[in-house]
Formats: sequence, C-alpha cells, structure tokens
Amino acid sequence: MSRTVDPGRPTPEPLRFAYGTNGLTDLRLSDALALLADLGYDGVSLTLDHMHLDPLAPDLTARTRRVARDLERLGLGVAIETGARYVLDARRKHHPTLLDPDPDARGARVDLLLRAVRVAGDLGAPAVHCFSGVLPPGESGETAWRRLADALGPVVVAAAAVGVSLAIEPEPGHLLADLAGFHRLRTALGDPPALGLTLDIGHCQCLEPDPPAECVRAAAPWVRHVQIEDMRRGVHEHLPFGEGEIDFPPVLEALRAAGYRGLVGVELPRHSHAGPELARASLRFLKDAERAASEGGVRC
Repeated sequence: MSRTVDPGRPTPEPLRFAYGTNGLTDLRLSDALALLADLGYDGVSLTLDHMHLDPLAPDLTARTRRVARDLERLGLGVAIETGARYVLDARRKHHPTLLDPDPDARGARVDLLLRAVRVAGDLGAPAVHCFSGVLPPGESGETAWRRLADALGPVVVAAAAVGVSLAIEPEPGHLLADLAGFHRLRTALGDPPALGLTLDIGHCQCLEPDPPAECVRAAAPWVRHVQIEDMRRGVHEHLPFGEGEIDFPPVLEALRAAGYRGLVGVELPRHSHAGPELARASLRFLKDAERAASEGGVRC
C-alpha cells in the first residue's frame, strides 16, 4: 500500500549518511575522508584498523588529534567501529573475542574496546560499535552469555564516563545474533543507559522475523548507530544497493519518524576495490530513497 505524509505533522529532520572506512581500505584515511566530504556525506563510520587510525600503534592520542582536525575541517561527523578483521590476531579473523575461554585473550578485546571509547571521546563520536563473537567450540551458551556481560561491564562504565554509547551489533552467526539477544544482554547488565544498539539493516533482512522497517520501529529506543546495505533473506552477504531484497524508503521513513540523529553508515567491507564509485552511487541511492519516503512514495 502507499502512504501519504500527514501535512499537520512536523517534518522529521533529514537523515545523516556516512560511509564505512572498512569499504575504503585501499585509500589512505585522509584521502577517504576528503572523498566522503566531496561526495556530500555527513560523516564517516571509522573502523580502527592498521591502515586507518591503528589503535595499537604508538602515539594514538596524537594521531587521533590529527584525525579530529581533519573531521572538523571537512565538516564530517564520526562513529567508531571495531570490526577490523585482523587487528588483534594476524592469523585468525575477528579473534580474540569477548567469549574467548582464555581470560587474557578476552582482555585483549576489552582493551581494544576501551581504546575505542577513548578515541570516540577525543573525536566527539557519540557511539562505539562492537559485537559479541562466535560461541567457542565446546562452550555452553550460558557460560558465554556470562562472559559477554562480564567483559562488557567495564567498557560500558568507561563509555558512560566520557559520554559515549557502546552500541553492540547483532551479528548473524554470533552469540548475540539478533534483537532478542540484545535485549537479553541489556537485561543482564541492568539496562545501563550507556549500552545501546548498532542496528544493521541488512542483518534485519537476513534473519529477523519482522521486516527491516518494523525492526527499526521496535528497536528505536535503543538504536545508537545504524549500518546499512542491501541483503537477501537468509544470506549474510553485504550487497550494494539494488542487488538485494530490501525496500529502503520504508526503512528510511521509520528512522526519520523515530527521530534518529546518529549516522546511517553504508557498510560494504568486501567492495574496497570499487570503494570510491560505490560511495558515490550509494549516497545517490539513499538520497533518492529518502526523497521517495518524504514524498509519500512508500510501498509496504
């Protein structure tokens, strides 16, 4: 059905679009930021990685200050993401995790998140993204959920101290894989205000029982960061817009209606070879979809 805009209702603010640096890994960070500003993006989803603001290299504070100056000069907002594949372990992707049986290994991931929180505070980023990790072989779910809550507790405290939200992402195949898992963790931690949600629109299409726009409405009170890309039902593959199954105008309308003011970050981490062109095409697609939503051209 189609919907028309109620002329008596205040017009929501435009959404603020960003592009993830994990889809621009062939560019220097300074070049990536300049590209996004030139294209008209409002911000950047900055993945802390060896090629883009390495969180483990020396002089992190000084390097962060330089990035802060670039962001201010270019007029870009920023969210911090921690999904770098090999930043902690050069041989195992996304390891160690917050669920690792080895407490020292878990501690390395916690330390990365604490560094990310400090970077976010220094850059004025409102949110730090994270994820749970995959259930280790032979481990019980109950043990893993306890480890996750215990590991994230001090990170949430640190985030609150600098006015940042820790926004955990439900990730297909991980322990915390869906919105129900987010609410389980939120309850286990006592519903701290500094714990929020990274809502990946593609993941909603992939595995949530409700359509993505309905997921936005249901999760709106906790959403602190948004990732967006196209995707197909049951297939966890990040696709350029138009190559999947998502109807985007209703999704963007739901975000606008919810008053979401964080960044909506395009996430195409396997497409860096075509990053500049995809960044251009993605913003054009999202602006057209937002325009269709605001003009009432929404089909559901």
